[in-house]
Amino acid sequence: MDKTTTAEAIVASLIAHGIKTLYALPGVHNDHLFDALFRASERIGVVHPRHEQGAGYMALGAALATGRPSAYAVVPGPGLLNTGAALLTAYAMNAPVLGLIGQIPEADIGRGLGHLHEIRDQAGIIARLVDFSARIKAPAEASRLVAQAVAAMSTGRRGPAVLECAIDMWGRPGAGAVQAPAARREPAIDEDAVAAAAKRLGAAERPLIICGGGAQDAAAEVTALSAMLQAPVLGYRRGRGVLDSRDPLSVTLPLGRELWGEADVVLGVGTRMFYPFRQWGIDDDLAVIRIDSDPEEPARVHRPALSLIGDAAPILRRLLDVLPAHNAKRPSRADEMRERHARWNARLDKLAPQRAFLDAIRAELPDEGIFVDEVTQIGFAARLAFPVYKPFTFLSPGYQDNLGWGYATALGAQHARPDVPVLAISGDGGFLYTANELATAVRHRIPLVAVVFNDGAFGNVRRIQAEQYGNRLIACDLANPDFLRFAESFGAAAERAKDAAGLRAALKRGLARRDGPTVIEVPVGPMPSPWEFIHMPKVRG
Repeated sequence: MDKTTTAEAIVASLIAHGIKTLYALPGVHNDHLFDALFRASERIGVVHPRHEQGAGYMALGAALATGRPSAYAVVPGPGLLNTGAALLTAYAMNAPVLGLIGQIPEADIGRGLGHLHEIRDQAGIIARLVDFSARIKAPAEASRLVAQAVAAMSTGRRGPAVLECAIDMWGRPGAGAVQAPAARREPAIDEDAVAAAAKRLGAAERPLIICGGGAQDAAAEVTALSAMLQAPVLGYRRGRGVLDSRDPLSVTLPLGRELWGEADVVLGVGTRMFYPFRQWGIDDDLAVIRIDSDPEEPARVHRPALSLIGDAAPILRRLLDVLPAHNAKRPSRADEMRERHARWNARLDKLAPQRAFLDAIRAELPDEGIFVDEVTQIGFAARLAFPVYKPFTFLSPGYQDNLGWGYATALGAQHARPDVPVLAISGDGGFLYTANELATAVRHRIPLVAVVFNDGAFGNVRRIQAEQYGNRLIACDLANPDFLRFAESFGAAAERAKDAAGLRAALKRGLARRDGPTVIEVPVGPMPSPWEFIHMPKVRG
């Protein structure tokens, strides 16, 4: 590759690292990159959305659905800023998303001359959104920096990375050989910490396991540990699906809080544990053990009794080896947990309208199907009551919880996982953030099914204003298109379902269609508030 250009080296390096698709919008700053992509089109594809935020969100969805690095490319300045929310969300969710961002001519960066798309200190803005970023300043750096970026995204604390490249650097010849992917360096497992954790967990009378996104690739190990300890497993949002919801030991947020109040030892696996520490309280009678890939994370809110640093799966496998020597004989808690589930299910019947729709979705979505939630009434209820059977099948936007992320993110998930159906839920407010990407779904024949629950408002905002501000309603009611005609105008299939039974029938038809997108509108009214089950008072401390 002695005579190749920077762009050619970048494309070859993406391919070498297993990236098969670039979600990208063309523009003059990146013309050489797209020419290189054209010439490598048999080995890497390009999906071009209709807005830069779509490119960022689609790459995010692909990374979340597969657990593997994905990439997008946009022009500098407004192009970068339009992907800012996706990068921010990728950081919050520890998703390995690589952004390739154009730049003005290399010699003029930082001079404030007024080039097309010039932005003051673009590198500084990027550095506040990701942990690894760099600018390619010479063709010979291109492949090495791709390898460094992918390694940074995939080791230690996962997360996004960005590489900038100037308009006059993409086409410059002189790039060297493609650098092979760096060998994964697993941190050495602290055997003393494993032994100490095994002793504490083995002696625990009321152990509890809490899982986050960092446990998604350790589902088998968490399942085995839960069975060995007869420990309930709480997965809220990013931790859903680590333990199959059909297992009696699998619990969601309200029951998890109840168990937190009773626990003597809690094992946190790949989770910030922000909710338990800040909302449910902590005291000296509770010992917390943390497994996390980031050495700075375990003590960020509350210093744990023990920390084990590294990827969850290998640490848990070692713990499973050591634990039997210390574990007390434990009777099954299945009957107890079924009774406790039944009590909470009865209380959650307050959310019957939402649950009826969720039951219809669960009945039609296969076990391995991917559910993408949104900041909407059905989404809030799903986080509490939607059964999840497999890891990587419940995508929720983490602590950013940004309205409108869902449709474009789900498009990326469906494109990256054509082997399974993907279903996105949205409210009418959130859907129109990226509903223009219906054009992308039709153009690239992506068979995503989207369910739009239409209440004519930003429903959560409206409820807060009604209940907490004397019904002084402002900026919450919406004017909507006819969603069926809107979807059909792009060439998508569209249906309207008036109730849960109608939704199930429409889903059966939509999920069977694999040659393009489907939109199902569900007109709804105000729904019961879920917040009493989410923001619950302290049980400790």
